Amino acid sequence: MIYLDYQATTPLAPEAREAMLAWLGGPETIGFANPHSPHGGGRAAAAAVEVAREQVAALMPPCGRVIFTGSATEALNLAIVGSGARRLAVSAIEHAAVLDTARAVNTDVKMLPVHGSGIVDPVTTFEDVDLVAVMQVNNEIGTIQPVEPLARAAHEAGALFVCDAVQGAGKLTAPTEADMIAISAHKLYGPKGIGALWVRDGLALAPQIHGGGQEFGLRSGTLSPALCAGFGVAAKLARERMDEDGAHVADLWQAARAILHRWILNGSDTQRWHGNLNLRLDGLDVARLMSDLRGVAFSAGSACASGSGRPSHVLSALGLSPREAKSSIRLGFGRYTSLREIEDACASIEAATVAQGV
Repeated sequence: MIYLDYQATTPLAPEAREAMLAWLGGPETIGFANPHSPHGGGRAAAAAVEVAREQVAALMPPCGRVIFTGSATEALNLAIVGSGARRLAVSAIEHAAVLDTARAVNTDVKMLPVHGSGIVDPVTTFEDVDLVAVMQVNNEIGTIQPVEPLARAAHEAGALFVCDAVQGAGKLTAPTEADMIAISAHKLYGPKGIGALWVRDGLALAPQIHGGGQEFGLRSGTLSPALCAGFGVAAKLARERMDEDGAHVADLWQAARAILHRWILNGSDTQRWHGNLNLRLDGLDVARLMSDLRGVAFSAGSACASGSGRPSHVLSALGLSPREAKSSIRLGFGRYTSLREIEDACASIEAATVAQGV
């Protein structure tokens, strides 16, 4: 199986797995201890959590704190709902974790349109808005948004700025102007089941999960030292390898584009993360293509929206027709993808489409 679905989830880094094992011990060890317990085992587990917190925080801007959550979706809920904001503006291509949460707060959400390249206009002004949410890198088409000028515009209007950096964390420098940043471990070669919300110092949030008062009183519940440790090491590794990983995916991108040269690119070809390749071919039967290529794992869009039967809201926002949107595929690759895998997968995709007569 050639795995090309890195936007859905990334492989677990061996270094992250190794870090987790020490905290997955059985009864003969103390590695299973509750990090909120006062005894020696608990204090050791708590220390591991704090090391991980510092490692994750190193990916973020200074002057803030990291709140561990169960996912980036939970982090975004804490940011948006916990802020108390009622008048919201979000980009039209946000992940459902932002769109659905914003609509749950207020059904009258201001949608920020994107150009045909999938970019929000950086020269945007905000009026009568309490909170603006724009993602750093789009999960379906890979476009990099101008989050810094948008955050400054939000602040000029007296609004908070929330950034979903799930697809950008560990790959790009974190947005320094944001007030809150949500990330997920399993999108940067860490484990599933843990995310984080970075909160700028001085910003107060209302907790959304009540109970034991963990995580500075903002997120009750027992933390998993194993998940935290894996997240921390994955974040540290991503920070150290950022340039190397970026150069690697750029080479893979060029190889893929050379083979799939007749396909049309969805989104900007320059202002994007090159580990994401969203392409369309008029007349393509995507379901048949996936059936024909069981040895290649790729997608037709967001994993969270798969099976809905509806055209992608992201591709629709670019101005694509339902037919064009449904003739699109997404290839995602990264650190552990080899050049040979990209070449073999793309050659197989091209051959299968020719066999379809498109």
